[in-house]
Amino acid sequence: MFERVLVANRGEIAVRVIRALHELDIEAVAVYSTADRDALHVRMADQAVCIGPPAASESYLRISSVIAAAETTSCEAVHPGYGFLAESPAFVRACAENDLVFVGPSADVMERLGDKASAKAEMRAAGVPLVPGSEGTASLAEMRAAAAEIGYPVLVKATAGGGGKGMRLVAAEAELERAFAQAAAEAEAAFGDGGLYLERALVPARHVEIQVLCDGHGGVLTLGERECSIQRRHQKLIEESPSSALTPATREEMEAAVERACRHVGYVGAGTYEFLLGADGEPYFMEVNCRLQVEHPVSELVTGVDIVREQLRVAADAPLAHTGRAARSGHAIEIRVNAEDPSRGFAPAPGQVTRLRLPGGPGVRVDTALEEGSVIPPYYDSMVAKLIVHDDDRPAALARAIRALEELAVEGVPTTRGLALDVLRSAGFRAGDYSTSYLEEMHDRLPSLARS
Repeated sequence: MFERVLVANRGEIAVRVIRALHELDIEAVAVYSTADRDALHVRMADQAVCIGPPAASESYLRISSVIAAAETTSCEAVHPGYGFLAESPAFVRACAENDLVFVGPSADVMERLGDKASAKAEMRAAGVPLVPGSEGTASLAEMRAAAAEIGYPVLVKATAGGGGKGMRLVAAEAELERAFAQAAAEAEAAFGDGGLYLERALVPARHVEIQVLCDGHGGVLTLGERECSIQRRHQKLIEESPSSALTPATREEMEAAVERACRHVGYVGAGTYEFLLGADGEPYFMEVNCRLQVEHPVSELVTGVDIVREQLRVAADAPLAHTGRAARSGHAIEIRVNAEDPSRGFAPAPGQVTRLRLPGGPGVRVDTALEEGSVIPPYYDSMVAKLIVHDDDRPAALARAIRALEELAVEGVPTTRGLALDVLRSAGFRAGDYSTSYLEEMHDRLPSLARS
């Protein structure tokens, strides 16, 4: 096992990784921008290195600065967390060139799966079900032909990146040319790559993903699914496991497909395979996230597997203790509490947290890097905390989540706490009957949104 690891991130995920390192008796080195000099992850680490000014492009995204921090502190490995450089093949290669172990998949696998068109080709070869659409990056003319064959509505999507950028829903042929131009320009600005592809729009659809761990000895462990359909602007707000949309047969079909895909591409590390479920309940591959997910605690609570510790063990070339399908128990729900104003279109709301009271009790976990008096800077994501609960079944977990949210108090900045309570109390969510368009459909019936 490693003796010293650099954590190439900030916020709650840096705190999460540092805790795992200390549990394994590994020294943790933090990096920070000048905006984060007083942050919790900096104080928790054994050493900390300032890598630049507040802008992420000049600090957390600057590969040379992160590598220099690892080298000057004699680190053996780098854990990227999620976001920033976590899915950068260039960063993975820079780590290798400097004799640093990257805690994650290889640069080659990351490139093959990071490009959505390439990933679809890999999944097709592995026998994973795909949404009908274009094969690879498509021109406007090729999109017209594909859309005519599969029928509208369709989605025009960027081959690079994610988070809804470079994506347009097209309801009819007359809208395609304008959507193509807009999506290409947005993708070029966001990812430096204007390539696009087209696929059938599954409406309504549910967003369900499979968590997987793979070692370097051929071992594959699937940890079940997470339901991620409560979203705004393609960003997840509430996740749960298991999903009420899956039958046991569909669940096994999806996990078996993910296992085949991992073996096909030679995946090593933690990863998430994301699927859309159509109205018929059939799963279709969407994309792979070659990193730890924000919502990984959901899988940890239902399986008892510490995914971050397993990432580190796999990176140190240890085999997984268990392979196949991880045992599962009970039901888990995660709520992302962000410093955003739902009544103003989820506008980010940086500022100082003047009061913070975190919930507790059985089956309640809170992942946060904030304390009372902490400042949420305007330069990074707006997350306040992740609240995760676990109980014997979904109704009990739902009641526990509501109780915990009611206990949570955040003052000084507006948050999405009220909206989360509105969703959890809504009839559709309680029945497990919802899709990725739930917030749009319920806009006038959820008090936190109806005011907007």
